Amino acid sequence: MSERKVLNKYFPPDFDPSLIPRRKGPKNSQQVVRLMAPFSMRCNTCGEYIYKGKKFNARKETVEGEDYFGIKIFRFYIKCTLCSAEITFKTDPKNTDYKAEHGASRNFEPWREEKEVEEEDRLARLEEEENNPMKVLENRTVDAKREMDILDALQDIRAKNARNERVGQSVDLMARINVEEIETEEDRRRKEEEAEDDMIIREVFSKVSMPGPPGQSSGTSSSDGSPAESSTSRVVTVKRKADDVEPDIHSLLPESTRALINSKAAAVPPAKKPKPDLKTKLGIKVAKKSKVAV
Repeated sequence: MSERKVLNKYFPPDFDPSLIPRRKGPKNSQQVVRLMAPFSMRCNTCGEYIYKGKKFNARKETVEGEDYFGIKIFRFYIKCTLCSAEITFKTDPKNTDYKAEHGASRNFEPWREEKEVEEEDRLARLEEEENNPMKVLENRTVDAKREMDILDALQDIRAKNARNERVGQSVDLMARINVEEIETEEDRRRKEEEAEDDMIIREVFSKVSMPGPPGQSSGTSSSDGSPAESSTSRVVTVKRKADDVEPDIHSLLPESTRALINSKAAAVPPAKKPKPDLKTKLGIKVAKKSKVAV
């Protein structure tokens, strides 16, 4: 079974392409192509608007007797979407655009008018400068002045941007200075708290010096030949100070706790009610046993 998509064809050895008869068709035949509307237009028959990008099955043909420097011009036939009237437009190689020909009018496009006016002004200026040297000098002077004005405006914009950047940098610098001041204030407060803690520790604890162990006297001598004195005591530990009078435990409590304790002590305890005798209340009499004589 042969392949469905064949790239290479078989040609017999006696194949002669010149013997193949040529197909004769009309000289300017129309082709059916699929295209989109190249510009927005309005139908002259019914007034329907056809916007740019609308898809059509169009017929294409070559325009006879018209070209632009050897470039062929093509004509396209489409039908209105509402009334099916025939609309034709053709290519415009000079302006790299399309031109409405029959059955519809192109909508107004202001940018196209501006381009056309600019192009006309440029051509008129070139034509005027060819015959008038003084006009050439005058136009150059006007152009130089316009360029200087543009450069001055650009320099002003740059100066304004630089000034704004300096203002932003100064604001950032002030913010950094404020942050440093806050950090300095926090460091100072932390150092003050650490100093207070050290003072409290020195008030509560004290270092005790103890005699050194025997046999650790150094055998070095001073420069004059006399032996150096050995230290017999050293600081060994931190010991809590023992005061003569032991503080009362109530003095170590906060004010609210002491007031609560005093209020409870001052309160008179309620008197205890006598416990009623249940037997008497129910009328039960207990008989006493008599002693039996032996």
